[in-house]
Amino acid sequence: MSAFPVRPLAGSLLCATLLIGAAAPAIAAGSAHEPTSRTDVSSAPVPGADALIAQTKTLHDVGGVLTPVTDLLDAVLKADGGKLSPEDVTKHTDAVKSAIDAAKAAAPAVPNAPAAGAPRAAQAPLDVKGDALTALQSAVDALLKAAAAGDAATVATQAPVVLTNLVNVVAATLLSGGLPAPNLPGLPALPQLPTSSLPSTSTLPSTSTLPSTSTLPSTSTLPTSSLPATPLT
Repeated sequence: MSAFPVRPLAGSLLCATLLIGAAAPAIAAGSAHEPTSRTDVSSAPVPGADALIAQTKTLHDVGGVLTPVTDLLDAVLKADGGKLSPEDVTKHTDAVKSAIDAAKAAAPAVPNAPAAGAPRAAQAPLDVKGDALTALQSAVDALLKAAAAGDAATVATQAPVVLTNLVNVVAATLLSGGLPAPNLPGLPALPQLPTSSLPSTSTLPSTSTLPSTSTLPSTSTLPTSSLPATPLT
């Protein structure tokens, strides 16, 4: 195969170099603008991000309570006779209390309750999650007391109480945290309150059918004169 002529090849390389040199400022200017446009696109907010972030935080908060409480249950149920060392009792006490306090602080504030005797519709909503966290703390305290004393019988009865209260916290968080409704196929529906068996208010007697107080006999018509006099002693 014959070799390429040196002079024409050198001329072609020179032309290519000149073309690249002339186009370099335009390429550099385009490169300078390209990262900016990418940054502008990536900085655009996701639609509905604030609501999704709040829902994600709700799940994160309940997860912060699940871990220390399940760690406590695991440690107590695996311990010999359900007895924990003083160091373990302190460790689990601090971990659970810290998690529950953080969850309470993260819960939305509940309006102040109205004065006693106010109608039910005017009363503030119940703090379901706060009540569930308080009940869980009490159940954990009782379990830790039994574990510190090595009271296996009390541990056996108190551990299910802690587990039930932990489920209550999860349920209260999921149902009152504004999270999306579950849509898993085959998932049973939540039970409904038996309101259909309650009597209708339309069947209750009207106050108009009650006798008027004007038809009652006046006290002036009572035969007080025929009553025997009280004998003096």
